[in-house]
Amino acid sequence: MLAFYILIFIACFGLLYWISTWLIDALIRIARYLDWREFTVAFLVMAIVGAIPNFFIGISSALHKIPQLSFGEIVGGNVIDLTLAVAIATLLIRGGIPAKSRVVQVSSKFTILIAILPLLLIFDGTLSRGDGIILISAFLFYIFWLFSKKERFTMVYEDKKEGIVKEFKTFLKDIGRILIGIILLLLAAEGIVNSASFFAESLNFSIALIGILIVGFGNALPEMYFAIISAKRGQTWMILGNLMGSVIIPSTLVLGTVALICPIEIIDFSPFAIGRFFLIISVIFFLVFVRTDKKITKKEAIILLAIYLVFILVEILVK
Repeated sequence: MLAFYILIFIACFGLLYWISTWLIDALIRIARYLDWREFTVAFLVMAIVGAIPNFFIGISSALHKIPQLSFGEIVGGNVIDLTLAVAIATLLIRGGIPAKSRVVQVSSKFTILIAILPLLLIFDGTLSRGDGIILISAFLFYIFWLFSKKERFTMVYEDKKEGIVKEFKTFLKDIGRILIGIILLLLAAEGIVNSASFFAESLNFSIALIGILIVGFGNALPEMYFAIISAKRGQTWMILGNLMGSVIIPSTLVLGTVALICPIEIIDFSPFAIGRFFLIISVIFFLVFVRTDKKITKKEAIILLAIYLVFILVEILVK
């Protein structure tokens, strides 16, 4: 049984790498066809794809009356996106990740507020249905802001070479590739989460800790691989669009939906205390680094990586 889960775990890693490479090309072509910024396409498409496992886990946990699992895995996933994923991508890019765009700068502030918002709403011990409506409203507000002015999401690509008909056919093919990629991403994420959960349960971890460390890590893998491949190809706008979207969408749309189905009541905050503390630390450092010289440098990436490693170490030691 153990050998089977190890094999599944490794195979799903390989599948994630292949899908990420495949999706980037399709997303770039879609951005060019729509004259949308690559940041916007990565945010809307890749981040939503990455949030699908969060959504299904959230719905399943809510229906099984254990929505704490969803809350834990989103907190853990946000820490990973803002530290490990950003750090690895930055270390692979010469000169770091640029963040000069006003859209990126404003989005970074919104990302930080959204990451902290669920922590504030659940401070009384419950993420109620009213809180769920607030979270979903926050998501809709950001989408409205992003598309309220054309210059925020459009970009002119002057080197288009294909004819209109050929471009449209390529666009439809890329839509198909993304749909297939979504299915494969779901299969890969499901395999990783299931095998990782098996390993965690074998070590006698709590449900909250499984959510924060194991399920959160498994669900963050698509974003991490996408960030790595984007970094290797120099698509820096896609990295930030994907990662910011991967924080905003689960923290608002997913958690809000889960809370509407089954309010999240946290009786014992001890398993979440460390996750909440490190999430706040992560968002503060991420915001400072994005705004300092309007880029994330390799030195700053090492600090983010250190935050993640300390987070994992502390969670394991005090489990």
